[in-house]
Amino acid sequence: MTKYLFEANYVGDGIKGLMQEGGTRRRDAVVEALKSVGGTLDSFYYAFGDIDVLGVFDIPTAADAAALSLMINSTGNVDVRLKPLMTVEDIDEAAKKTPSYRAPGQ
Repeated sequence: MTKYLFEANYVGDGIKGLMQEGGTRRRDAVVEALKSVGGTLDSFYYAFGDIDVLGVFDIPTAADAAALSLMINSTGNVDVRLKPLMTVEDIDEAAKKTPSYRAPGQ
């Protein structure tokens, strides 16, 4: 499973829905959506500023994450962005690799 950081903003009717349902029911809806693609929720937080809600979830494949993101964003009520998270061991492995690259103009 891969961990993803999600950041989301409620828009239009999504804000009205949050106010009607409350935070707990919206979190529960995320849990159910994740279950439908084999994922689980690690953390879920509300915030204020440029991000309304953020958290971390585990999901089996990138395709599952993309499907969930597409479905949520297609409602027009929530703008969600996903970022895959890497472990320190992932970075250790990446640091051992030596890809070939030519910088622009060189």
